[in-house]
Amino acid sequence: MMGARVPLTRWQQAAVAVGSAVGAALNPARADLVAALGETTGSYAFHRLLARMKRSPEGQRVLHERPRVTSASVAHAWDLPDGTFGAAYANFMGTRKFSPDDRPPVRFMETDELAYVATRAREVHDFWHVLFNLPTNVMGELALKIVEFQQTALPMCFLSVAGASWRLKPEKRDLLFRHYSPWAISAGHSCSDLICIYYEKYLTEELEEVRRQWKIVPAPPLPERKV
Repeated sequence: MMGARVPLTRWQQAAVAVGSAVGAALNPARADLVAALGETTGSYAFHRLLARMKRSPEGQRVLHERPRVTSASVAHAWDLPDGTFGAAYANFMGTRKFSPDDRPPVRFMETDELAYVATRAREVHDFWHVLFNLPTNVMGELALKIVEFQQTALPMCFLSVAGASWRLKPEKRDLLFRHYSPWAISAGHSCSDLICIYYEKYLTEELEEVRRQWKIVPAPPLPERKV
């Protein structure tokens, strides 16, 4: 969501960034701290995302119309037939009891336009989970953060992976860096410019068709354990 913007000096921005980084490292479940870290460290990246959207006809439409991913705006997804992008999204959200209204508001961006870009990046996160077929456990979130870093260059994505990976057990860390990372780097690099997509216009289309259209490579299955 977009909240009231809070103007910060450079020193204040640095202080919020450091405090958010420490707090998020100690408690990764604090979505508000993760969000603040993304905003206070991502100014350059968000400017680049905005520039890319302005160069894309579809991105221009998103910027002009400023769609929001809210419970009301995607409610029809629950009525769409199996196999569609919207039905897959509804199943993803419903089985986890997630609401698109639960995301923390953007507060620390310099302009309203940049605040919208940051909001859009935050709100389409669950669409990306569906498209790349990634779960919402720690491994799935970290793998998606690698994809996101390839797409957005947001420092928060890199910091999240670097900060959380050391907390994993050795076998899980090995799985992340040997199994998921090569796929995530390749998938994030080769797919369409995801920030420029007007996702709401494609919910009625077949999931596999939009994956093909946007060159999405879903996450590989977990390797079988050796007996």
